[in-house]
Amino acid sequence: MSIRLLPENLVNRIAAGEVIERPAACVKELVENALDAGATRISVALAGGGIARIEVLDDGSGMDSGDLALCVRRHATSKLEDDQLVQIKSLGFRGEALPSIGAVARLSIVSRNAQADHASEIRVEGGAVTPISPAAGAKGTRVVVADLFYATPARRKFLKSASSEAEYAANMLRRLALAAPAVALRLELDGRVAFDLPGQDRKTRLAALIGAEAGQSLIEFSAQRGDMRLSGLIAPPAFTRANAQQQYFTVNGRGVTDPELRTALKVAVREVIESGRHPIAALWLDLPADELDVNVHPAKAELRFRDPQAVRGLVISALRGALGQGAGPSPAPFVSQFRPSMSFYPSSPARTAVAETQLPFAGSPVARVLQEPPPAHADHPLGAPVAQVLDTYIIAVAADGSLVLVDQHAAHERLTHEAIAAQMRAGGVRSQALLLPAVVDLGNSDAERLLRRAADLARLGLEIEPFGGGAILVRALPAALGSPDPAPLLRDLADELAEWDETTALDARLDAVVARLACHGSIRAGRRLNAAEMDALLRQMEVTPRAATCSHGRPTFLKLTKGEIEKLFGRK
Repeated sequence: MSIRLLPENLVNRIAAGEVIERPAACVKELVENALDAGATRISVALAGGGIARIEVLDDGSGMDSGDLALCVRRHATSKLEDDQLVQIKSLGFRGEALPSIGAVARLSIVSRNAQADHASEIRVEGGAVTPISPAAGAKGTRVVVADLFYATPARRKFLKSASSEAEYAANMLRRLALAAPAVALRLELDGRVAFDLPGQDRKTRLAALIGAEAGQSLIEFSAQRGDMRLSGLIAPPAFTRANAQQQYFTVNGRGVTDPELRTALKVAVREVIESGRHPIAALWLDLPADELDVNVHPAKAELRFRDPQAVRGLVISALRGALGQGAGPSPAPFVSQFRPSMSFYPSSPARTAVAETQLPFAGSPVARVLQEPPPAHADHPLGAPVAQVLDTYIIAVAADGSLVLVDQHAAHERLTHEAIAAQMRAGGVRSQALLLPAVVDLGNSDAERLLRRAADLARLGLEIEPFGGGAILVRALPAALGSPDPAPLLRDLADELAEWDETTALDARLDAVVARLACHGSIRAGRRLNAAEMDALLRQMEVTPRAATCSHGRPTFLKLTKGEIEKLFGRK
């Protein structure tokens, strides 16, 4: 078969697969065009998750009819000062987005600059361009994308549900909102306002996106190394999330999802944030344009730094300094303060007063030894408790002399998990009404995600209702959880639901939701237990399914037999 040149229309459709992966990518390109045009206010409206319709309206510089004709041509751009691809200061520069969109959708652009006495309109449908015509319109640009991927049905069928695609687009806009906080940004989803942000400073903008509670505690920091300047905001370790969705990175004004920056953030906080949790943070990095390659991928979400080690060092040192402000030489680790109920534990003969003594090391009690521990019975595989170490681990001795070490949080998490699951299988989780309903400010997206599943969550004993402005009113919690703070519980549940497709049934992911609940209803590491509580925990573990691992798959206890201990000491 001989080689042939592909027609331009087909080339644009192929390119669209790289540039316009889903509606969120289309929104990103259009909003970045508006920002490059100097817009001070941008309004975005989506219908059907952006699959049916995307509309972006801005008050930027606009285009005359000549520029309008060129903007839908492949590799036509006004954003490159030269041909070197070095001093790239604009968000867009490749000249691929609009022709790619026009190749796979029905595209309409109405634009007017300050010198024109009327606006002009151009249309592109499936790659076919119609002549420019006069139109009504104020200064700026209005872009409408309808029937996205109608010309490439194979791509369209791989999209997720409309609500899931809307969520992707909303998350994309939040990154752009933090990249340009001075620009007012409004988002409508199927006629409902998701957010309407005025021009703001960075801290106010981030607080508006993550919720008032975490927003009020944000720590500001800045650092400089040579020509690199870093500024940012991070929430204290008390405010973490179950995933990394509330981490925002901006480099030279460009919102990115760069792995170098994400890794640096993770390294910087790992000593102060619980393993498996993720910080809430926003970072703005500025460096000379020739120290950065933004032409790595058509989507321009990833970057290549000339000196990545220097970037990592700057981020890590700045964040560690910010989180260490005001701390003493040996700060105590953060410990959740709620005290969960132990009410579902069975009665135990060990619920009697047992004397204990503390063994001080380096001036701080790290071990509490029971002077009169209850006897170990042969029918108790996990043995009898003899001490608590670091207010986190229970040491027990079995009847055969085996040594048992129990992680109290992991163990109780499994017990709570199985208790809730058993109630669910029996017909419904028992709820406990709050004496005073709690109001939790989550931000619009998290609140809406939870409220869409309110009926399902009620089956799990969690009763919620809207309270306006991104807030949720909590009326009842699962009784098995005791009395946890509902705010971190709801934030984690929102993170869990964010990872689902909207069509996913709760029953299909029941175990994951119950695991989130159980984690918040469990004895925390750092809580001191008395002898009766330690004994009751061991006895309940012995009769609970899956008690060898916590809800996240980590072991709840380690058991060393006499032979294994002797081997460790070289006796065998």
